[in-house]
Amino acid sequence: MRVAVTGATGNAGTALLRALEREPAVEQVVGIARRRPDLTLPKVRWVQRDVARDDLTEDFRGAAAVVHLAWLIQPGRRRDVLDAVNVDGSERVLRAVAAAGVQAVVYASSIGAYSPRAGDARTTEEWPTTGIPSSTYSRQKVAVERLMERFAAEQPDVRVAMLRPALIFQRTAGPEIRRYFGGPFVPSRLLGRGVPPILPLPRWFRTQAVHADDVADAYRRLVVGDARGAFNIAGEPLLRANELARVLHARHVPMRAGLLRVAADAAFRARLTPTEAGWLDMGFRAPVMDTARARTELGWRPEHGADAALAELLAGMREGAGVATPPLDPKAGGRLREVATGVGGRG
Repeated sequence: MRVAVTGATGNAGTALLRALEREPAVEQVVGIARRRPDLTLPKVRWVQRDVARDDLTEDFRGAAAVVHLAWLIQPGRRRDVLDAVNVDGSERVLRAVAAAGVQAVVYASSIGAYSPRAGDARTTEEWPTTGIPSSTYSRQKVAVERLMERFAAEQPDVRVAMLRPALIFQRTAGPEIRRYFGGPFVPSRLLGRGVPPILPLPRWFRTQAVHADDVADAYRRLVVGDARGAFNIAGEPLLRANELARVLHARHVPMRAGLLRVAADAAFRARLTPTEAGWLDMGFRAPVMDTARARTELGWRPEHGADAALAELLAGMREGAGVATPPLDPKAGGRLREVATGVGGRG
């Protein structure tokens, strides 16, 4: 079996490559990335392509499945660039899948596609996916889910599946996540060691996370299996404010969501952080996902705790861990360049 993976050099992509390397049914992986990495894996053949511009038909030809992971988080201040890659690029991928006669396409959606839901009640895949309107990321994930639905209706012979994972953490993604979400002024080496000393969050706050290797295992199961449709992917336990404070070695100080939202928006406008306040809205309003379908239909079981995955990510930030791929290279760019290009003004 040959598998093509777009966005193969990122957080989830590198974990998926590791999983496919261990999968006997997979003979070759076509790793597609905008920037060619300095990473060699026995089964992987690298192809340098940009989903926003390049025709991927020939790269997909002969593949039994395409896993579409390519997605831009930054430049967060250039929505035109994000749309060109995330939405228009996804449509180009689907056109190439159809033209190449690929049997299955698996898309990386997100918990961010879900409509708001308060409380801790577990939400299945049937919950509406209209997203969080104030979040660019959420709106784009919703837009691509609509593309996937239309594609599935127009191409009934192609098996269409997707994952909706929670926050994805692993050690080697530490520097990337710091750049994408924290920005150049985050003191990485002190995280969890006195920084931050307090964690201001509402008392009711809760979120979900999952280790990248567990997400990769779910993708692997979709590639070699025959499942269709959407699957929630998240680890346990549910990360509440006090649990986050424990992992960070900080003290939880209750604070109203509205005040935090104002502060996040002000920091973004002042170019102190690279991410819009919509990310905070999504974190506050996203539902708690039920993963029963993935466990039952895919036989998926996470091997890492959500708290352990977060602790591993923080260790990766402190240590400057990474992989020899452009997104995960801890030496990529540098903090001075992040400031010079506007803190969220470049990819």
